[in-house]
Amino acid sequence: MTRSIIWTVVFCIVGAILQSIIKRIVPYVPDLALCVLVFSAYVNGTMSGQVSGFLSGLFYDFLSSTPLGLNSLIRTLIGAFTGLFKGSFFLDVIFLPIIICSLSTLLKAVIIFLLHLIMGSIVTLTYSLTTPVLWIELGLNAACAPFLFLLLKHFKPILADRR
Repeated sequence: MTRSIIWTVVFCIVGAILQSIIKRIVPYVPDLALCVLVFSAYVNGTMSGQVSGFLSGLFYDFLSSTPLGLNSLIRTLIGAFTGLFKGSFFLDVIFLPIIICSLSTLLKAVIIFLLHLIMGSIVTLTYSLTTPVLWIELGLNAACAPFLFLLLKHFKPILADRR
């Protein structure tokens, strides 16, 4: 389990760095680190998803300007939520990655919105249903998910637990 968590965090860090590089060129980018976390949590289960989500979220907190712990909390909850689906569905090539990544993106927006309601102006990163930011990110994650899952399936021996 430790090996898969370490590799998942490494892949999430690479995804987060790629996101920050691409974000300097274009204003909207898919959340690659979230999609990697979703793949790993779906393959390995809740405990691995939670730990990977926490560690990759902690790195993402240091990379971004959000309050320390915000991304850790969000990605821990998403890793736990996605890990609940382990073994429930057959991991097809197109539809399941789109559905799981879309649900995770919506869950991320709901968690951020609830934290904004609770903590107020401390959590400045909010998604509004009337602005296109959430919907563009949701569309980009959904469009990117099948390709990313297909790529990550080639790394499944190092991303999956040996059970």
